[in-house]
Amino acid sequence: MSTTTGSLIIRNALIFDGTHEDLVEGDIRIEAGRIVEIGPISRLDLPTLDAAGSVVVPGLIDCHFHAWGISLDMLEMEASRSSYVSLKGAARLAAALRRGFTTVRDVAGGDIGVARAIDEGLVPGPNYFYSGPALSQTGGHGDGRHAHLDLISRSHCSVEVVDGIDDLRVAVRERLRTGAHAIKIMASGGVMSPADPIRVPQYSPEEIRVVVDEATRRGSYVAAHAYSPEAIRHAVTNGVRSIEHGNLLDDATANVMAEHGAVLVPTLVTYLAMAERGRALGMAPVGLEKNALVLEAGMAAIERAMRSGILVGFGTDLMGGLESEQLRGLQVQHEVQGTLELLRSVTARNAAIIGDDRYGRIAPGAAGDVLVLGGDPFSTPSVLWQEAPKRRVVKAGLVVA
Repeated sequence: MSTTTGSLIIRNALIFDGTHEDLVEGDIRIEAGRIVEIGPISRLDLPTLDAAGSVVVPGLIDCHFHAWGISLDMLEMEASRSSYVSLKGAARLAAALRRGFTTVRDVAGGDIGVARAIDEGLVPGPNYFYSGPALSQTGGHGDGRHAHLDLISRSHCSVEVVDGIDDLRVAVRERLRTGAHAIKIMASGGVMSPADPIRVPQYSPEEIRVVVDEATRRGSYVAAHAYSPEAIRHAVTNGVRSIEHGNLLDDATANVMAEHGAVLVPTLVTYLAMAERGRALGMAPVGLEKNALVLEAGMAAIERAMRSGILVGFGTDLMGGLESEQLRGLQVQHEVQGTLELLRSVTARNAAIIGDDRYGRIAPGAAGDVLVLGGDPFSTPSVLWQEAPKRRVVKAGLVVA
């Protein structure tokens, strides 16, 4: 948790605690960055924020964020100077915080330097969980080289191509040594990569298992980019815990995920945003074609996962100039889940995916991260994704927006 903390009383709140359907009327007292009391609070010695007429929810969590995702062109993203990428990433993190996302999980990039700068208050940002560069096989989703070009990028801002059991073992250990929260692998083709079919599973079973083994022994876990049923089963049966995207999920594969205790982090908004704006922002034609394949299937995948009892989180996966669509992600997933299930996914369920119960809930002992919505999402859902005048973001007891 950040060393930059504050104390605050939020009065006259209608509280959604992250899980329960019933809203609770009361005040919230935050001291030194943590929630210490909920109920009628008579103290007058702390700063006060009046939430009358507003539902207050836990700070939102984006479980598939890309601070380092500064472009829709993979080669540009990977070949840019790391100093520029870091500064651009810090600006993207600050913008996410202003939107109400007080915690993000960066699953292809980030490093201990930016996390430390946020914790020390040098730059504003959410609680930052990062994987470091995702791992990709040669010719896999993270390999941004077009087949006809002979290029090498050495920066590894978001993705590093690593093949073979021994090299993967070292790569995982290095990420964990430098503070990575989880390990990200590319387990199927993707939309933005130029040379890989979207359905084909990637990495051998032995390669995935060594990544899982190293992560698990350190108390961590593996998240996998995977679209197709074949790739999802390949990942889950070899120990992967978190499936990212999962758009082409079918019923049989959903049952396999449930049997293995895997979770799903859907990222619906990125496909809609790429379909609408990708061409204008320079997205390659091959990417636009692959995007059309997964766009319509994503909503059905969430419904299948929920029917199978899979924990469904929330992510956005927005790259380049599409980052401004982050709040719209709530609107898109709301079409499938409705208000209550969406709020659970973007708070308590995402906290469970991360594995840190300080976040995603409003209760004594939790982080003092809340979002005052400026209205009631159960009667007016749009207050979740529209920045109303009375909307306020609080992180660790400090009003940040």
